[in-house]
Amino acid sequence: MNLAVWLQRMAAAEGARPALYLGRKQVADYAGFHARAAAVAGWLRGQGLQPGDRVGIFMKNCPDYLIALYGIWYAGAAAVPINAKLHGKEAEFILQNSGARLVFTSPGLTEAVAATEAAVRCVDITGAGYSAALQAEPVAEPVAREPGDLAWLFYTSGTTGRPKGVMITHRMLMNMALAYFADVDQVSAGDHALYAAPMSHGAGIYAIQHVLAGAAHVCPVSGGFDEAEIFDLAAHFGRVHMFAAPTMVTRMTAEAKRLGCNGEGLRTVVYAGGPMYVADIMEAVEHFGPVFVQVYGQGECPMAITALPRHDVQDREHPRWKQRLASVGKAQSVVEVRIGTPEGEFLPAGSHGEIMVRGDAVMPGYWDNPQATEKTLINGWLMTGDMGVLDEDGYLTLQDRSKDMIITGGSNVYPREVEEVLLMHPDVREVSVVGRPHADWGEEVVAFIAGGAPDAELDELCNSRIARFKRPKAYIRIEALPKNNYGKVLKTELRKRLAEES
Repeated sequence: MNLAVWLQRMAAAEGARPALYLGRKQVADYAGFHARAAAVAGWLRGQGLQPGDRVGIFMKNCPDYLIALYGIWYAGAAAVPINAKLHGKEAEFILQNSGARLVFTSPGLTEAVAATEAAVRCVDITGAGYSAALQAEPVAEPVAREPGDLAWLFYTSGTTGRPKGVMITHRMLMNMALAYFADVDQVSAGDHALYAAPMSHGAGIYAIQHVLAGAAHVCPVSGGFDEAEIFDLAAHFGRVHMFAAPTMVTRMTAEAKRLGCNGEGLRTVVYAGGPMYVADIMEAVEHFGPVFVQVYGQGECPMAITALPRHDVQDREHPRWKQRLASVGKAQSVVEVRIGTPEGEFLPAGSHGEIMVRGDAVMPGYWDNPQATEKTLINGWLMTGDMGVLDEDGYLTLQDRSKDMIITGGSNVYPREVEEVLLMHPDVREVSVVGRPHADWGEEVVAFIAGGAPDAELDELCNSRIARFKRPKAYIRIEALPKNNYGKVLKTELRKRLAEES
């Protein structure tokens, strides 16, 4: 079944329901949303696009993003969303690798693609071509697709080389959406999805269940993340849901405290996409209340591996509440989660190992990359590359990517464990722990610190909380940690800096 059927049904049943907003201004109701998407699909078919063809979206967050996305699906094509923060040359690789024949763009990004050698037609949403698409003869109904057909071609962030194209099918996204209702949160027609994080990533994927429920979709006028704008829109609309990276949550907490704002109107903030430290989420819950839910996923299993529901995030009564708060929750309904060896052999509860996932939300493979697919999918299980521990109650605690683990003197050090301790110091804003080559020990622990905490105090803090071999042997001050476009810390850049200084 084509995902776009859910929009078609909502338009038929509740066409007058508000659907798309730019800031406080309504752009379309569900009937209008459906009509524009169907027209874009008709125009795409008129350009010769066939079911299964790829169409890029290189746009900042705006209502037309969803119109283009659903238009692509209505036409039976597959969307290739590209983060608007990427350089034109990075977008060029994605467009060429995916074989996209056409890309929808927004001002500024049209020029970025035009300056490359990508053999693809740009359709700027402010130009005549897009206006013609909106006026085209609409398709009568979404083109039929099989559950295993490609819906979304998601390119990994590529922090260690060229990004890989994750093949996300209609089945995967439907399972993700239904698991959201079962394991993450409920959505009603009176809710509002607020898109402050890139729609090319988790925020855009989460549009699907909000369309199914008939909720409204609100794009900030800024086109991105602005704390004051988020608080203003939440207070105006009420019952606001949003996706946020952990770094966004910490920024929202700090700004809300500065403004004397309590986040009125925020109903649910789903945080994912990187490590959320216990001290940060405790501070956020204390300030905003029980609005937070955590999700763990990857492009290879989008937003659908585990979930830590709001009652666990806010719980302070359970004997192990802090350990659970440090976890990413329990397996979502549509997948199985195990801990295993790199060869795919299962390990018992409480063991450290690689996180493995199986189920209908897991990708069939990487686009045009059978070698990477073979390494990542073993006996039907997705080998995530993330290290973790699964306790007897089913709560999964992430440690680090397998490549980030530090081996010093034959002992394993998981950077996140050290980072959690260092963040307890009030003068540490950000921290990232990496390994540095050492002649005698193999590696030694080094911490990059954003903040003015003295070395002696950090040593004392570590000595009181963790084994001495885990304590950093050096603290390097840095103004801010390097991050990719999704807010993940680039440890590769930190290691590169260490290598250059050695």
